[in-house]
Amino acid sequence: MITVVGSLKGGSGKSTVTFNLAVWLTMAELDIKVVDLDPQSTLRDVAEVREEEGYTPLISVMGKKALEEKDLRKVDETLIDIGTADLKLMKKAIQMADRVLVPVPPSQADIWSTQRFIQFVGSLDTLDGLQLLAFINRGDTHHAVRETDEAAAALVSLPGIRFLRPRLCQRTIFRRSFSEGLAVFELNAKSKGTKEFNALCAKLYPDLVGKKG
Repeated sequence: MITVVGSLKGGSGKSTVTFNLAVWLTMAELDIKVVDLDPQSTLRDVAEVREEEGYTPLISVMGKKALEEKDLRKVDETLIDIGTADLKLMKKAIQMADRVLVPVPPSQADIWSTQRFIQFVGSLDTLDGLQLLAFINRGDTHHAVRETDEAAAALVSLPGIRFLRPRLCQRTIFRRSFSEGLAVFELNAKSKGTKEFNALCAKLYPDLVGKKG
């Protein structure tokens, strides 16, 4: 399966999500490929930090030259982190994807951006049955702040995209673990962030979780 993690707006946490998924899938003993199409190369940077620190398993991150569908389908799972700087590469990645995962921070601007992204994907010649999935990323942690719930309600109502209920909140552990080259569950297996991430993985990979259980 080829999963693209993307959106039209920067700062949504695409690289953090992709990296954590890559470590999780590798630890689940899947054969994976990871492709970084974001010119900022954040995903490659964190993979290098991980290697320098001697953490295992290592995560190998490839660039745009690796964007060949026949090669990417030779493994169990391919993760592609896309940026908006090169629309041609973005289109190519989406057109070969089985699903597109959209992290959406809880703001009106991000909801509008997600609407435009749905339209953008809809304008492309994609695979039949392409799944477009959205979840709240960097959500509020305080129960009195309603913006996250309002954003979730807005996503539910958007046509053309499936809303996933598991959400990742704005927690320090995501930033800290990423800066250290670790997945959130490696830094603290019992943290709230880890619990949230595991719930997202269970939604994205129910067959794998069932086998592991």
